[in-house]
Amino acid sequence: MKAAVCRAFGEKLTIEEVDLAPPRAGEVRVKVAACAICHSDILFADGAWGGALPAVYGHEASGIVEEVGAGVTHLKPGDHAVVTLIRSCGHCPSCARGAQVRCETTFPLDEQSPLTVHATGETLVHGLRTGAFAEQVVVEASQAVAIPNEIPLDSAALLACGVITGAGAVINTAGVRTGDSVIVIGTGGVGLNALQGAALVGASPIIALDISAAKREAALQFGATHAFDPTSENLSALIRAVNNGRKADWAFVTVGAKAAMELAPKLISRGGGVVIVGMPASGVTASYDPGWLAADEQRILGSKMGSARVSIDIPHLIAAYQQGRLKLDELITNRYPLDQINEAIESVKRGEALRNVIVFDA
Repeated sequence: MKAAVCRAFGEKLTIEEVDLAPPRAGEVRVKVAACAICHSDILFADGAWGGALPAVYGHEASGIVEEVGAGVTHLKPGDHAVVTLIRSCGHCPSCARGAQVRCETTFPLDEQSPLTVHATGETLVHGLRTGAFAEQVVVEASQAVAIPNEIPLDSAALLACGVITGAGAVINTAGVRTGDSVIVIGTGGVGLNALQGAALVGASPIIALDISAAKREAALQFGATHAFDPTSENLSALIRAVNNGRKADWAFVTVGAKAAMELAPKLISRGGGVVIVGMPASGVTASYDPGWLAADEQRILGSKMGSARVSIDIPHLIAAYQQGRLKLDELITNRYPLDQINEAIESVKRGEALRNVIVFDA
C-alpha cells in the first residue's frame, strides 16, 4: 500500500510503498477513506515535539473495517468507522474513572509498529498511534467506532480529532452549563468545534477571538455570537459590553501560542476557568499570577482530546450532525489525493483552510 512518510523534520513527505502487519488479537485493520490534516501532524512533521523517524503521521481518519483480530466484537468487516488515536483498555485506574484519554496500559502496538518499508523492511514509526496518512491502518480496537453507513466518510473523519477535541473540551473537560459565557481563543479547526460545543450546551454569549478577519467571520457561522480581534486595545471593554459588564466564565485556548495562553486568565471572571486545548511546541511556557488565581477561585485545566470517551461521544456528535445541530461538511475546505498531501499541508500552514482532507478510494 502507499503511505506518506516523514524522513526528515521540516521536509516534504514522500509517497512510498509500505507493508502493514495483519491485526493481532484486539486489533482491527481499516481501509482509510479520509484523513484530515491536523496541526498536530504538522508539528510532529516539523520536529516541534521531536520523536523518532521515519514516521507515518495522520490520525484524524475514517474508513471501512477490512479485518478484525481475535476478541473484537464491537466491529466487523464492512462497518464504516471513525478511527481515533485514543487507545483505552477499559480497566486500568484511569479508564475505570472514565478517563480513556489517560489510559495507563501499554499495548502491543505501543511496542511494535505494524508499518515497514516494502522494499527494505525498515520499520516506520506508527505516528500518533494511527499512521493514517496511508491507504490502510491497523489500530487497537478501542480506537475505532462504528458509524452509520449514510454518514459521509470525509466529514466523519473530522470527528476523530478536531470535533471531539474542541467540543469535548467544552462539554467534557469544563462541563460548561447553559447560560455560561464562553470565550474561544483561536478559531481554526479545533476552535470552531469548541464554539459548536458551546452552542450545543446553550452557552451565552459565545465570543470568538482570532487575529484573522476571515476566521472571525467563519466563527460566526459555527456558533459564535460575537467575534473580536484579540489584539484590540479595548478588548476587555468589548467583552464586558456583550456580557452584562462581566468577564467570561470560561476561556478556551485552542492554539499553542504563548500569547494566547497568557491572555486567557485576564479574560475570566471570579470563579472562572481557563482550559488549555492547543498544544504548544516543546519548551513553550506561560506565566500567570497565582495570587489572583487563588483569590478569585479561578481554575486552569488541561484538556487532551476533549477528555473524549469515543464510544459515547462520537455517537452523540453524529446524532447532533444528523439533527442539523452540528456542522461537519462545512468544516472541509479542500480535498486532496494522497500524492498531493504536501500541497494540503502547505495550505493549512498558510492559514487558508479550516480542514483539508486527504481522500482515498474506499
